Amino acid sequence: MGTTNKRGRRPQPMTGLDRRYDVEGLEALDVDVLETFPYEHPGKDIAVEIDTDEFTAVCPYSGLPDFATIRIAYIPKKKIIELRSLKYYLLSYRNVGIYQEHAVNRVLEDLAKCCSPKWMKVSADYKIRGGVHTVASREWGRRKP
Repeated sequence: MGTTNKRGRRPQPMTGLDRRYDVEGLEALDVDVLETFPYEHPGKDIAVEIDTDEFTAVCPYSGLPDFATIRIAYIPKKKIIELRSLKYYLLSYRNVGIYQEHAVNRVLEDLAKCCSPKWMKVSADYKIRGGVHTVASREWGRRKP
């Protein structure tokens, strides 16, 4: 026989265009978790490079997950980003609906505000989805030549 709804009708099959998964808004991003510690060698430029291939967010249109390798490079001025707090911050993107290019901008702005570096670059190398590969990046400040 088959399943029926409360009105005794058979539900219509969902198409890909009808399907949508729950998506959280930008308010779910946990910027307050970010911590820093003092850079003990001011005036001595050091390049800090961090990457993780465990970044995920979701497409705000479809709710489908986007997976990326996030690369963060910066030259600290007075503060260094504490890595545990960075992991928690990046994890807060897990169910947030944000376009790939906007995620890069948001991560860069939040991190630059957190540690006020001399220079910073954030890039996201997204896994191929639907045959399309995307890499988005943005720089903040000025890197010495």
